[in-house]
Amino acid sequence: QVQLKESGGGLVQPGGSLTLSCVISGLTEDYWAIGWFRQVPGKAREGVICSSRDGITYYLDSVKGRFTMSGDNSKSTVYLQMNSLNLEDPAVYYCARRLRRCSGNEHEYRTWGQGTQVIVSS
Repeated sequence: QVQLKESGGGLVQPGGSLTLSCVISGLTEDYWAIGWFRQVPGKAREGVICSSRDGITYYLDSVKGRFTMSGDNSKSTVYLQMNSLNLEDPAVYYCARRLRRCSGNEHEYRTWGQGTQVIVSS
């Protein structure tokens, strides 16, 4: 059974940086995608960025040049590096897994982590 667990959220000042981690366990497929989504109260969850063996795909223009993804296979962990955080970025951030290619549609992801809260405030 595939499980995802996020960590690394917290409080950061505007302009600051934060790295979120997504530890993946139970993965057996060879071709899969890990996406990061975010959600604020009262709004739908939105796709932020995704990584698969095809590369990295951005789903939010506002994070291009500020957010990126990386991974450490030895730790079964995917990271979301967030720089120059601003007041539009606070949300609960989720990592999610789907087979094969990336997608910005949350309904196409099968497995989700519990989320980690990011707060941007001075």
